[in-house]
Amino acid sequence: MVSGRVEFLLSAPQLRFLPEPTVPEIALAGRSNVGKSSLLNALTMRKGIARASVTPGRTQELNIFEVGEPTRFRLVDMPGYGFAKAPKSVVEKWQGLVRTYLRGRPVLARALVLVDSRHGLKDNDRAMMKMLDEAAVSYRIVLTKSDKIKASALTETHEKVAAEAKKHPAAFPEIHLTSAEKGQGIAHLRASLVADALTP
Repeated sequence: MVSGRVEFLLSAPQLRFLPEPTVPEIALAGRSNVGKSSLLNALTMRKGIARASVTPGRTQELNIFEVGEPTRFRLVDMPGYGFAKAPKSVVEKWQGLVRTYLRGRPVLARALVLVDSRHGLKDNDRAMMKMLDEAAVSYRIVLTKSDKIKASALTETHEKVAAEAKKHPAAFPEIHLTSAEKGQGIAHLRASLVADALTP
């Protein structure tokens, strides 16, 4: 399916700018620099689609991509979190937008929480997981950049994340190990997301 039409649709600074909720949506969340754009490009088999929407002023918006012809589902790229230097008002605006989207979007089928394999879960990842738990949105945890660390360190991170995920009611037990650069785990994650979006 993703080998067909995949197009950037729009950036939504508020929920009222979102398209009509007519097809399932998969949302992607993660810290800044976690590799979200690279993963999106790998999943959609496009080299630069995620960067197509990245223009000044849009970093705090929901970026929407449509998949299929006609559209079968949408990918929603949520703004990266973990701004060390962002003004409090900017952070609060982002949190409000994301929280409202997660709680009020009836077609949201699944979310992904991207975690850098080299660093494991951070407090802002845990805050996102808690937000998803409270919104009753089931999510998959995706370890990115798994090719950037030694196998032993990756195994340790995987085990720690899996153990912590068990404490979260909305988290899938399976932890996805991926490398957008090497292609590791991409096909499996892609198939999982298509199934998430299209299975009633």
